[in-house]
Amino acid sequence: MTDLRSLTEAELKTAAADLGQPAYRGAQLFEWLHKKKIRDLDEALNLPHAFKDALRQHYSLSTLQLHTLQLSKDGTRKYLFLLPDGQAVESVFMPYDYGHTVCVSSQVGCRMGCRFCASTLNGLSRNLLPGEMLEQVYRIEEETGERVDHLVVMGMGEPLDNLENLIRFIRLISDPKGKNLSQRNITVSTCGLVPQIARLAEEKLGITLALSLHAPNDELRRTMMPIANRYTIAETLAACDAYFKKTGRRMSYEYSLVRGSNDSEEMALALAKLLKGRNCHVNLIPVNPVTERGFEASFDAAVLRFQKTLEKNGINATIRKKMGADIDGACGQLRRRLLQ
Repeated sequence: MTDLRSLTEAELKTAAADLGQPAYRGAQLFEWLHKKKIRDLDEALNLPHAFKDALRQHYSLSTLQLHTLQLSKDGTRKYLFLLPDGQAVESVFMPYDYGHTVCVSSQVGCRMGCRFCASTLNGLSRNLLPGEMLEQVYRIEEETGERVDHLVVMGMGEPLDNLENLIRFIRLISDPKGKNLSQRNITVSTCGLVPQIARLAEEKLGITLALSLHAPNDELRRTMMPIANRYTIAETLAACDAYFKKTGRRMSYEYSLVRGSNDSEEMALALAKLLKGRNCHVNLIPVNPVTERGFEASFDAAVLRFQKTLEKNGINATIRKKMGADIDGACGQLRRRLLQ
């Protein structure tokens, strides 16, 4: 059955009319779903019982149940949510000086196979519905009592591998009649699905697109990310350049630093040369250790040296603040423990 929380206000108005109700009932339902964030139709107090009964017969309502919550000393909160079909998905709440950020998952598992990621160890189970992505935000706001004002779609899964649901999720969460989150406060991370980057650019959303680059050359990138066997860095950067040209949104390039692999000064110089002349930002990320992968984070001194080398060569670079270091920081670890 179609998920109610994944529908736009216009679609809910049509659904109401199809069920013999005035269209405004659909608008009321949209408000209950996205402003009041109800879990059950019984909570929609101003909707007729006959309408709610008819909705139950023809539609489902996505809800997530909290299974595990891990608390970090720095205020980070990591959640494992159970989906209606028994699958599990992870989300993370991170308090920063500029506001509260939630890291949202877009799939149950992942099929991209990136070597440093725990999400992909058990493969892809299924895509998440827009309503299931929204629910991660809504349940975290409910649990913390805090307003979430920034989103990063960097949790489990490859967002552009679930592109249509992702686009619908972004439009729903930024709807002025719903949560009304600014699209400028949303970052979507991709390993580099070139055709999907082009398709996303056509939507002309106000989001930031972040490419997981992680290496300055194809040879090294192929050892870390299987997607590099399908698309070269040149092809991927060309798609990113086109995205910037079409949307006007500066690209972000993510670079996970792995000790003894991609963190040398030589690599930093190669990366600076690769990105020279592009309106972009590099986000340096000391990799989260994943037992099954054997990668270790770079030493702090190497991370700082890498950043300074980039900046000396005209590339804006920041080091991502490490959050939740004392809990399961890498995406997929909590769910993997549940599956074992």
